[in-house]
Amino acid sequence: MRSAFKNHFLLASKFSVGSKKAMDKVIFGMTMSLDGFVNDKTGSVSKLYPSLEDLRNTEALQESIRTTGAVIMGRKAYEMANGDFTDYEYQVPIFVLTHNPPSKPAKGENDNLKFHFIRNGARNAVALAKASAAGKNVTVIGGPHTGRQLLEAELLDEIHIDIMPVLLGEGLRLFEHLNGSVDLEKIKVTQYLTRTAIRFQVINKNSNDEPIEAEVDALSAH
Repeated sequence: MRSAFKNHFLLASKFSVGSKKAMDKVIFGMTMSLDGFVNDKTGSVSKLYPSLEDLRNTEALQESIRTTGAVIMGRKAYEMANGDFTDYEYQVPIFVLTHNPPSKPAKGENDNLKFHFIRNGARNAVALAKASAAGKNVTVIGGPHTGRQLLEAELLDEIHIDIMPVLLGEGLRLFEHLNGSVDLEKIKVTQYLTRTAIRFQVINKNSNDEPIEAEVDALSAH
């Protein structure tokens, strides 16, 4: 189960590279085709991730691990691990967006990696994650729904997009049905492997990320 989740992590959320000048950012990123799809009409992502092993060995992922102090995770991304986070890349507190916390604690929890299940909204998850990140970035791991949820709530600081040189024609779009427009500023463009990586700063971000009333469930193995 562990190796399957490592694959799915790279599929569900393109790892984000923190800025070397400043951290304490909330960053969401994904890989998509040139025509904006994160999978094809069958749900396959094979053309977006031709070599997962090559991706794991990139400096991009290693920098993300170094600069991440907490993770916000979508419930579907959490479920992909089938309850086993042994040797998970991000050994930090993880805040899972869900209305229904699981009944059992996940394998692999330790003094650094602990799960907190947030039942009352993304704003509270962000505030709690930032408080736990000790000045480092908060990395968002999840699919398009999780990214749109935080973007529409004006909680993202940066969006990191990797574009693969392929047209899928059909499938799941990253930003389909977005509620309103969002102003972005391009801050960096790089290329590695066969990917073109574009980093954007979100301009119209709401600076108020104080928690309203946190509803948190932390499962214990004891």
